[in-house]
Amino acid sequence: MNAYIIRRILLIVPTFIGITLMVFAITRFVPGGPIERMIAAAQQSSMSRGFNKMNETPLSASQLEELKKFYGFDKPIIVSYGQWLYNVATFDLGTSTRYYEPVWDIIKSKLPVSLFYGIMAMIISYSVCIPLGILKALKHKTKLDNITSVIVFIGYAIPNYIVAIILLLIFSSWLDIFPLGGFVSDNFHELSFVGKFIDILYHAVLPLISYMAGSFAVMTFMMKNSLMDYLASDFMRTAIAKGMTFRQAVLGHALRNSLIPLATHFGNNISLILTGSYLIEKIFNIDGIGLLGLESVIERDYPVVMGILVISSLLFMTGNILSDICVALVDPRVRFE
Repeated sequence: MNAYIIRRILLIVPTFIGITLMVFAITRFVPGGPIERMIAAAQQSSMSRGFNKMNETPLSASQLEELKKFYGFDKPIIVSYGQWLYNVATFDLGTSTRYYEPVWDIIKSKLPVSLFYGIMAMIISYSVCIPLGILKALKHKTKLDNITSVIVFIGYAIPNYIVAIILLLIFSSWLDIFPLGGFVSDNFHELSFVGKFIDILYHAVLPLISYMAGSFAVMTFMMKNSLMDYLASDFMRTAIAKGMTFRQAVLGHALRNSLIPLATHFGNNISLILTGSYLIEKIFNIDGIGLLGLESVIERDYPVVMGILVISSLLFMTGNILSDICVALVDPRVRFE
C-alpha cells in the first residue's frame, strides 16, 4: 500500500502541470485581460475629458510594451508558464491585478469563512446522512421511508442556488427570521464570545442548508441502497442462522461494508471544504473563496484565478488519494499492489 500511495503522490506532479498549463494558456487567449481593461478605463477617462475618441488608444506603444512586460505578456506562453510554475514552487502565487496585493494574502483572508462552511457542511452531512440512510434501509417502504424520500428527492431535484433563493424569500424576506446575508452582524466585534458564536451560527443556518441540498440526497440514498444490498446478501443470512441477532449482524457485518461507497465519495468533499459554492456565497453575500473566484473570473484577475486553481486542484488530487485510503480501511479485501 505504501508503494501505491507513493505512485499516486508522484502522479500529482504531471496532473497538476497539465491542469494549470491548460488554464494558464486559456487566460492568455481570453479577451478582456488586465491590459485591455486598463486601456478601456483610460479611454473612458479621456473621453470624459474630451481628449480623444473612443477608438483611439490613450497609451503609447512604449507604455503598452511596459504593461505587457509588467504582466509577463511579452514572453511566449511556455516561458511565462515556466516562470509562474517556479514562483509557485517557491510559494509565491503572484500579485493580484485587481487588488494589487499578494494572492496568498487575499486567499488567506477569505480562508476562515470557506473553511467554516465547508467543514460544518461535511460534519452535518455525514452525521445526518449515515444514520438517516441506515434508518431508511431498516424501515424500507414504511411511512417514515416514504416521507423522508419525498423530502430528500425535492432537495435533490432543486439546484442548491434555487434552494438558497427560496430560503431567502421565505425565512429572510417574508418571515424575517434569519438575516439576508453576510457572515456576521455589523456589531459582531461588540459581542461577547458566546454572542459571537451564536451570531455566526445564526447567519450560517440558511447557507448551510443550501450547501447540503444536493449532496445530502446523494449520500443518504447511497447509504440506504448500499446497506439494503448487504442486508439481502448470503453472509447476513448465515450470520443470523449461526445465532447472531439481526442487530448484531447489521452492526458487525453489513454496516461496515455499506460504508465503502461513502468512503469513495469522501475525497470529492475535500476540495469543497475550501472552494465552496460561488453561487451560494454570491446569493448570501458571504466573503469566501467561492465568491472571490467568481469575481476574479469576471474581473479577469488571472493571478487570483490561478492561485485558487492551484489550491483546489491539489486538494482534489489529495482527496482522491484519501478516498483510496478510506476504502482500504473500510474494506479489508482491498489491497493496493
